[in-house]
Amino acid sequence: MDDWFLKSAHRKELEICFMELDDVNDVASASYPGVQLIRKNRTRSALSVSNHFHKHKHKHLPFSPVPKKPLASGPITRVITNNGDFLMKLSLGSPPVEIYGLIDTGSDLVWTQCIPCNDCYKQNNPMFEPQRSKTYSSIPCDSKESTFSSTNGDSTVVEDIVFGCGHKNTGTFNENDMGIIGFGGGPLSLVSQVGAKYGGRRFSQCLVPFHADPNSSGTISFGEASDVSGGGVVTTPLVSAEGQTPYLVTLQGITVGDKFVPFDCSTEVSKGNIMIDSGTPTTYLPQALYDQLVEELKVKSNLRPILDDPDLGTQLCYRSETNLEGPILTAHFDGADVQLMPIQTFISPKDGVFCFAMAGANDGVYIFGNFAQANILIGFDLDKRTVSFKPADCTKQ
Repeated sequence: MDDWFLKSAHRKELEICFMELDDVNDVASASYPGVQLIRKNRTRSALSVSNHFHKHKHKHLPFSPVPKKPLASGPITRVITNNGDFLMKLSLGSPPVEIYGLIDTGSDLVWTQCIPCNDCYKQNNPMFEPQRSKTYSSIPCDSKESTFSSTNGDSTVVEDIVFGCGHKNTGTFNENDMGIIGFGGGPLSLVSQVGAKYGGRRFSQCLVPFHADPNSSGTISFGEASDVSGGGVVTTPLVSAEGQTPYLVTLQGITVGDKFVPFDCSTEVSKGNIMIDSGTPTTYLPQALYDQLVEELKVKSNLRPILDDPDLGTQLCYRSETNLEGPILTAHFDGADVQLMPIQTFISPKDGVFCFAMAGANDGVYIFGNFAQANILIGFDLDKRTVSFKPADCTKQ
């Protein structure tokens, strides 16, 4: 089996030795002295998954389909799954060049690998060649166009998009990743740049589960099209400061079945103690909380944990041909209780095995990862400073 270790297991870094940007008023010089985009740093996880998707039947609560919204209210674009990543298609320049970037609410900058690229990771598709684009220029620039591929097959053109050209890029990327599309809260993120065009800095995402059919896709919506409303919606305050990259919210604790496990049993829960990160698959929790969750899951499961497979390390894993039927976990954010079904909390690293898709951390940086975010319509409103959740079948859109 070809193993793929979760990219959330260690730091992802991009060093842009020369970042060529468009229409940046506060950059005085065309030469930019290097930028590092640093992602979560973890020791290598024992949880590995094969390089293809496993198809299983899952039993879970019924979801409401995501309502269709007219394109006029804001663009809606497809998001495809890619072994724990989620990729969105943009077209840059003129003539347009298709870019498949990893959507990342934990980053701001929109960037892609560009020619010349003498020290870059391998990618399958051709790299962007700035000199071949009629609308491209380094700082300062006149104009730039970026194109969304919408759900109805049409394209939405957005001009004057600031993006980075990476000429020296290292980190844990797979060959389908052509860069990152930052959806964070900073001014350079895509949602911040296009917000004025669509009536506000807001977007929603609906990510398909890791086990989903590889032909299925989720969506990202902007502006009015991103509205999360109707029955089952819960909302929590966004604690992050204005312009801060990560989307920080407050997690009070997690319930396993009917057993509540507090986020921190020794002190009062700190505001903004966890970030919602679409670019990290695994959910990282305080070690004590994680350990208690594992013990509760063992008690409530009729299956016996796997103890004789060195490939799985210390992960809580079970042998099963289909995903577990329970228990249900509930994440208790301030004012918002979000149910997590087994399809969101257990993934299959190899045939006949399902493992708990969370991990413990001791560095004080905690993440609500994209495995747990799947099949939830999540709306981020940077102007109202809220995050909303609604159960959804993200494969049926």
